[in-house]
Amino acid sequence: MSTPPSTAPLARVPLHEQVRRFVLEGLVAGRWEPGDRIVERRIALELDVSQAPVREALRELENMGLVTYALNRGARVCELTVDQLHDVYQVRASLERRAVALAAPRLAGDVTALEGHLLAMRRAAAEGSADEQALHGVAFHRAIVHACGNPVLIRHWDWLGVEAWTRLSLGLLRTELHDNAEDHEELVEGLRRGDPHLGRLMELHVMDYADHARK
Repeated sequence: MSTPPSTAPLARVPLHEQVRRFVLEGLVAGRWEPGDRIVERRIALELDVSQAPVREALRELENMGLVTYALNRGARVCELTVDQLHDVYQVRASLERRAVALAAPRLAGDVTALEGHLLAMRRAAAEGSADEQALHGVAFHRAIVHACGNPVLIRHWDWLGVEAWTRLSLGLLRTELHDNAEDHEELVEGLRRGDPHLGRLMELHVMDYADHARK
């Protein structure tokens, strides 16, 4: 299977997961719009794989609420709704609340990586690049989740497709870029000083974006 040009080498990742990531990137990049059909055979030919891993990937995307799938009729891209976004963020908030509580003692106040992502978010805000800020914002949260040391939690967070949902929901959230960057500063400071209320702080941080979308 050839590696998608925008994706890092994934030799150890199962085929269906490689296909899922490829399709997710296509959704984020606008290759497929809501209502568009995603043709299994075309993707299989493009990636030089059988249709089985493509079908499995599309089933997973259906479970994530990003596509609707029917046997012999293919998959179609779903229309993103505020209710869907809110449901995803509720689960994400719960996972990240636990993740940051587990990650805090492991990081032991070392927030160097997070500060790098925060700096990139500020730079993206200054340049007016919402997509770049979303990428670095997700990287910020991924760094915390992956520092928690719990592979089951990490796997479930990754399965949510946080990057895709974040970037696809930009039009719904309409968050000011500078405000979005500043919202993450409190988390960095909380991890630096070992704030005992860090879990609740993270939960409120995540849910604030979902609640904002409903206003």
